Amino acid sequence: MRLRRWATTAATAALVIGVTALAPASAAQEPSAAAPTSYVALGDSYSSGAGAGSYDDASGDCRRSAVAYPELWADANSPASFDFTACAGARTDDVVEDQLGPLDADTTLVTLSIGGNDAGFGTTMQACVLSGTSACLGAVATANAYITDTLPGQLDTTYRAIRDRAPNAEVVVLGYPRLYQLNGTCLFGISEESRAAVNGAADNLSETIGKRAADHGFTYGDVRPAFTGHEICSTDSWLHSLTLPVGDSYHPTATGQRGGYYAVLENLA
Repeated sequence: MRLRRWATTAATAALVIGVTALAPASAAQEPSAAAPTSYVALGDSYSSGAGAGSYDDASGDCRRSAVAYPELWADANSPASFDFTACAGARTDDVVEDQLGPLDADTTLVTLSIGGNDAGFGTTMQACVLSGTSACLGAVATANAYITDTLPGQLDTTYRAIRDRAPNAEVVVLGYPRLYQLNGTCLFGISEESRAAVNGAADNLSETIGKRAADHGFTYGDVRPAFTGHEICSTDSWLHSLTLPVGDSYHPTATGQRGGYYAVLENLA
């Protein structure tokens, strides 16, 4: 009995000593608290939220929406600071010249969508809607040539400027959806041939942006899968067709911002 009691006592003491000895090492392995997020949202109308409604009057023609994906992400994640400089109609040079002011070495997250306006998205859709299939196909061919030959250099310039101003930030570049569900529910509007051509240009644009983003070490968010089944001519569209105000046309609705862009960003950032 005495031997058993001594053995039990000794084992208990050894266990206590062992746990005490291990405690500092375990504590040292605990991860440190994450640094506060400083978030800056750049880009064009797909980032500002044109088409989603609930615009900030102070943003004027930039049409920054309270339900755009940057606002949704900031609301959900409470970053230490949040600057929203995206603007409807912006091109790559507008981002460089007008939107980078809040970026600095303390910026930890940057998001943007850019390139659609450089490629002439608006004028292409105007030709498709107003001038028929032949004119639409010609406009799409011009846009594709621009996307292939000219846009990569403009994206490189923009991405370098962002990295120079925010050397420590995670940069998430978001692409563009295909606009149309082919063989869908639309009875009127542009021809099916035109819809297929516009979708092809959207694929070219998305793939070009994704490659340039990857080459700069940025994270690319492809939104096409999220919008699949929710294009124009689907039964549950997250995109406006031709509508009023005209500036909302071919842009995500509030549901598209949340279910498409915000969902992709939340998964990546």
